Amino acid sequence: MANESAIRVRAKAFRVRIAFLIYAHAKMDGKFETGQKKEVMSLHVETDKKPCHSVFDNAIWSFKGLLREAPLAFAAMALQMPLHIFLAYGAVYLPALVVGEVTGGESLAHGARRMGILLLMMLAADILLLFLHAVSDTSQTIYRKQKTVELNRKSMDCFYQIYEKKENRDLHDRAIWATMQWNGALPVCDLPKRSLKLVENIGCYCLFGSVISFVSPALVPILTIAPLVNWFCARLYRRWEYANRGKWADIDRRLEYVQRMPGDFQAAKDIRVYGLADWFKETFKGLARQRLAWEKRQTGREFLSRIADLAVILFRDGAAYALLIHMTLSGEIGVDGFVLYFSAISMFASFVGNIVEEWNGMHTSSLSICDYRQYLDLPEWDGTGEADVDRHLRGAPEITFEHVSFCYEGAEEETLRDIHFTVKPGEKIALVGLNGAGKTTLVKILCGLYRPTGGEIRINGVPARHFARKDYYRLFSPVFQEVKTAFFTLAETVAGDFGGKVDLEKARECMRLAGLGEKIDQLPRGIHTKLDKQVNQDGTELSGGQLQKLMLARALYKNAPILVLDEPTAALDPIAENQIYLQYNRMSKDKTSLFISHRLASTQFCDRILYMKEGRIAEEGTHEQLLQLGGEYSRLYQMQSCWYREDYEGDESDAGKRKVGK
Repeated sequence: MANESAIRVRAKAFRVRIAFLIYAHAKMDGKFETGQKKEVMSLHVETDKKPCHSVFDNAIWSFKGLLREAPLAFAAMALQMPLHIFLAYGAVYLPALVVGEVTGGESLAHGARRMGILLLMMLAADILLLFLHAVSDTSQTIYRKQKTVELNRKSMDCFYQIYEKKENRDLHDRAIWATMQWNGALPVCDLPKRSLKLVENIGCYCLFGSVISFVSPALVPILTIAPLVNWFCARLYRRWEYANRGKWADIDRRLEYVQRMPGDFQAAKDIRVYGLADWFKETFKGLARQRLAWEKRQTGREFLSRIADLAVILFRDGAAYALLIHMTLSGEIGVDGFVLYFSAISMFASFVGNIVEEWNGMHTSSLSICDYRQYLDLPEWDGTGEADVDRHLRGAPEITFEHVSFCYEGAEEETLRDIHFTVKPGEKIALVGLNGAGKTTLVKILCGLYRPTGGEIRINGVPARHFARKDYYRLFSPVFQEVKTAFFTLAETVAGDFGGKVDLEKARECMRLAGLGEKIDQLPRGIHTKLDKQVNQDGTELSGGQLQKLMLARALYKNAPILVLDEPTAALDPIAENQIYLQYNRMSKDKTSLFISHRLASTQFCDRILYMKEGRIAEEGTHEQLLQLGGEYSRLYQMQSCWYREDYEGDESDAGKRKVGK
């Protein structure tokens, strides 16, 4: 009964753990509870009340980018301006020309000739416009892809400690919109396009304004000033929308996650066995209600701005048409003049509206460009590059931690405190300790993913900050706890490269050394088998343990002088784990290695053990020395090993209270 009770407790704990993990991802709140410590990442989402760049600044930036990377698109957009102006004037002049020919008593041939010439010119302009539109759209698509590549390159090259912050990942999600076409707009190209359209409409405004001034000079300011009310209302709405964009962006991120997770094959078993379907439904409903509330507020404010726009149109056009009708009835203008001025006033009003619309559109596009540029401008950290990394790749290096400390942004306490030790060339070090002791954080600092807030790390006596970041990464072959693969072949995944650049024999040897020999022998295409069945029909899905072995093979293939293993056997069965331990000496030959493990039996393969507690090195020595010391390492080892001794019955504090093997 005691055994059954323990099993139920562990099952319940596992279910709670799964639910918590999914909940934590869905909330995306950046908090991680780790034992007695709490590492709190920056949770505050910075919502800029004022854009980081002006519309003019973003327009200059956009024009430079377009001229540099897609000059054909710019040329096509620029050539469309005079054609649009000509077609707009032709559309106004043609009805007046017809009426004038009919009422003027000219011959049919005379009228047909004049109208035919105008129609042919307009047809030619239309055909040329279609061609320029096609050229512009194609070039803009290429330019958009270039900007998407630039954004993705920033994401992949961005210093990990910067990229890890939630506000920066939210900024990335907003920056993506600048490279996506939505509602007919493409922000990275839209600002130059709208700028040129603004110039075009101003040209039409001047042309048609001069025509309308022959009717009454007072009409021009009346038709111009009235739309400013609309512009002011639209501006108020845009400022409110920009100031609150971060609120629904966070909700959208959570909604996207909750929508995606039910279709994730890796989560399918947990959803079914632990009954998480209803939880997902309720979570989605709650988030959807929050998003709908913001949608209502957006729609309401936009509706008010549209009401103001309608009132302006009624006042503006009503006054202009009333004056025109009065002048016609009084004989001041003829029928052909009425048609010409009537069309000119209608078009003039639309150009005034277009000027306001393009100006507002430039502001909207500028906000997306602000997010894009702000993401690309995220602060970077790189070493001085004065150190020659090739000199340190030739053999196992020495690693020195000189009073290294680290504190997560926003955290009240340091995660690492005054870490000071030296790893000799070729030495195998084990890092052990309870969850939250700072082991993984220490490894991330060593690998150059974090910068220490105090002290420094030296490689063969050279400060880590003297290496260029990409050069520094070449020193390490890490295997982290979190395993993530893509839809490439096994060989490409191990090599981190494509096609002829992959050393197939080396990749095969590394996979066999990591314990994947039997698996690749079973696959029809062997190491050429692709991963991820959701993308590749003939792909394969690896288990958690097999994925860890694949990552271990990748580390072996890289063959860097420093081997870092962060719980590399956590998902392996005891037999596979034992095989890895037996091969560990071979894998770490001629390398300096750090090995993190919660299973203290594995530390016997290492030359020295560092026991960490609360961000400090509490004990240090060999396995035998630490056992003789009788400290925390010894007590933790005894707690783990007792479950494997046949004569162990436990005591009153043990939940199991059993005799294993009897």
